[in-house]
Amino acid sequence: MKLTQAELKQFDEEGYLFFPSKFSTEEAELLKQAADEVYAMDRQEVWRESSGVARTAFAAHTYNEPFRRLGAHPRLIEPVEQLLDGQVYMHQYKVNAKAAFDGDVWQWHQDYGTWARDDDMPEPRAMNIAVFLDDVTAANGPLLFIPGSHNLGIVDAGHDLETTSYPLWTLDRETVTKLAEDGGCVAPTGPAGSMLLFSSLLVHASPPNISPFGRTIVYLSLCHVDNHIRAFNREEWIAHRDFAPIKPLPDNCLNELIAQQSVAAE
Repeated sequence: MKLTQAELKQFDEEGYLFFPSKFSTEEAELLKQAADEVYAMDRQEVWRESSGVARTAFAAHTYNEPFRRLGAHPRLIEPVEQLLDGQVYMHQYKVNAKAAFDGDVWQWHQDYGTWARDDDMPEPRAMNIAVFLDDVTAANGPLLFIPGSHNLGIVDAGHDLETTSYPLWTLDRETVTKLAEDGGCVAPTGPAGSMLLFSSLLVHASPPNISPFGRTIVYLSLCHVDNHIRAFNREEWIAHRDFAPIKPLPDNCLNELIAQQSVAAE
């Protein structure tokens, strides 16, 4: 998948791109089933809210076949290689849940702020690309972006160790208010199978989900192979240390699994 000149210009200006229904309903359903299986596991990589429901599952591509294939899917890898001008490795892989009624907040932050401070990633030559596994609506805790905030570099942040189960370098209210006055605030929403790409410097957050509808999104955090982390302060399954370039699989790699499951069910 190659980005057009218009899409490249939009990314430069706004810091993100949104592609509704980039993956089929069947592909999204396969991945949602995989997410449910992962969340049911008793593993150190699966972090939970205080209520006990899953918050995020790290490194799912290392112990789940559908997520392994998604981690090398050309629809995800190729546009990031285009934007970062070279091959990429997997810095982080997360399957984030916003469980119905109990999904907690993700505070305002920049991902590169954490990667620089905690992992000693030299430059922001890294970004996120994500796939919606549920319909994401205004009601079930969508991502919130401040368009254009990626052009400001690293913004001052404090290390929040208390708000949620996951420590994060977060921005204070005054900073977020000022940024939003300049750039506004948007919430990309769309059906399961939609794809979202955004800069590691883009300021973003997501509110709690108090709706009766769950919201699951899988994120690949991809980094240029020459820009790999230098510090190993976090667990390897949080900040990966395999810097080998990802080799994209065929575009039908998920559909192969769907076909196999269909045959097995007959």
